Amino acid sequence: MAWDVFSFIGTAAFAISGAIVAMEEEYDIFGVYILGMVTAFGGGAVRNVLIGVPVSVLWDQQFLFLVASILITIIFFFSRYLLSHWNRWGNYFDAIGLAAFAIQGAMLAISLNMSLYAVMVAAVLTGAGGGVIRDLLAGRKPLVFKRDIYAVWAALAGLIVGLGLFKSDLALYALLVMTAGLRIFSLVFQWKLPTGKIH
Repeated sequence: MAWDVFSFIGTAAFAISGAIVAMEEEYDIFGVYILGMVTAFGGGAVRNVLIGVPVSVLWDQQFLFLVASILITIIFFFSRYLLSHWNRWGNYFDAIGLAAFAIQGAMLAISLNMSLYAVMVAAVLTGAGGGVIRDLLAGRKPLVFKRDIYAVWAALAGLIVGLGLFKSDLALYALLVMTAGLRIFSLVFQWKLPTGKIH
């Protein structure tokens, strides 16, 4: 049950995120659908390739493709009512998608009996991968490479799931809220990672 919930939440959040970024960049309707879909499914596709899951699994998610399509359509046709609120709410959608997909990626790696390190990598790839592809296609610097704390929260969620600290569905939902909350707090309070400089 938790797997399906995380898949739905992550897909919905990142489809909205990708569509809004495309609208901000003034993409045509085709570009909006492409960026929305790539954001929603790109991270999982990259993860599957790297951990050996057949990419064909991606095409078995008809319901999620339908959900993403409906949400992207809503964003495209009602953007004038939504874009004015994007700066306030857009990062929240991204944080929710990051958390949901990070936990989902970790769960998949565990089901394949992978090492703790692989679980964390799967969490990061699934949680941040779609956003990285979105930003690159939109000509933006990916959030994961900025000083903002972003992928670290996905790695932390992967670590917690990998260590078996949160096992029940209720506990995993709580981890979703915690991970998304930490991402939002890092934005609100401007928590930063140290950067390296060459003098």
